Amino acid sequence: MKVSMKRLSQLVGVAVISLAIAGCGGGADKKEGAAQSNKLVVYTARSEQLNNLVIQSFEKDTGIKVELVVAGTGPLLKRVESEKGNPGGDIFWAADETMLSSKQDLFEKYVSKEDEHMLPEFRNKSGYFTPAFADPTVLIVNKDLAQSPIRSWEDLLQPELKGKIAMGDPANSSSAFQSLMAMLYAHGKDHDPMSPEAWEFIDKFIANVDGKFLNSSGAVHKGVADGEYVVGLTWEDPAANYVKNGAPVEVVFPTEGAIFPGESVQIIKGAKNMENAKKFVDYMLSEKIQNEVGETLTVRPLREGAKLADYMTPQSEIALFPNYSESWVSENKPKVVEMWNQHLENSL
Repeated sequence: MKVSMKRLSQLVGVAVISLAIAGCGGGADKKEGAAQSNKLVVYTARSEQLNNLVIQSFEKDTGIKVELVVAGTGPLLKRVESEKGNPGGDIFWAADETMLSSKQDLFEKYVSKEDEHMLPEFRNKSGYFTPAFADPTVLIVNKDLAQSPIRSWEDLLQPELKGKIAMGDPANSSSAFQSLMAMLYAHGKDHDPMSPEAWEFIDKFIANVDGKFLNSSGAVHKGVADGEYVVGLTWEDPAANYVKNGAPVEVVFPTEGAIFPGESVQIIKGAKNMENAKKFVDYMLSEKIQNEVGETLTVRPLREGAKLADYMTPQSEIALFPNYSESWVSENKPKVVEMWNQHLENSL
């Protein structure tokens, strides 16, 4: 009996120790989970207005504190690459699948539960890239400086515009690359972006820009609004916002056609706040945010039935390229950029 009592005592001791260890482990897990549930780091190249609306609403509705890192698409992408294996961010909110498909290994596979409510052409087909809003390619024109009407890509070759056109670097700026593709589709033979005719137009365009391509895509629309340039190749959101606020500029959808990309949101591979990142993607596609952005800002929502402000150009008035292929552009982006760099170098 004494032996049995001794054995029982030992078993009780082991059980107490096990429970203590389990309790400590559970406490650690809760602490870690609590830390994760209250933080999210977002790398964004979106406009201040869009960032503010979405982030502030997300923080209010979820209680999650968001840390924003704002920069251009190129610098942000390089940052994610340099942090591979130990990411400092959770969400990459910049560019679209065309710009990012070759970097798929930098992102987590995730399809939102809200994806089924998006317009069919803007659903997450790859599993990695979630289109949330659309930023079509546009021209922003300073009405006080333009001497002649600017309504098309062809109009950018007007002699009086030489040195007065603002555009970013297509190798690093998603908006500049989309503008490049729009010009190639517009002036290629049978809308073939790789035809000699397409690149002949680009040579003429480069000459009229006079080699002054900007390092910052944000400097494009600001430079036009400030009167430093007559016209800029940019995306609709910031350009339409200047119009909304009364600046002497207008938004022009070129008559030959525009590209209508679905600007997407991605979860960074190995994100430290993974569950919060998934919540953020879901929130971006939610009916509440899609309607609020569409009704109050200058960004186009992509959810079926989402509302659009009356100061935005109606979709029916925007010409698109019937043969534009996002998958083709995605696959051939490196080749297009290489050709762009060659033509730019040849112009010097």
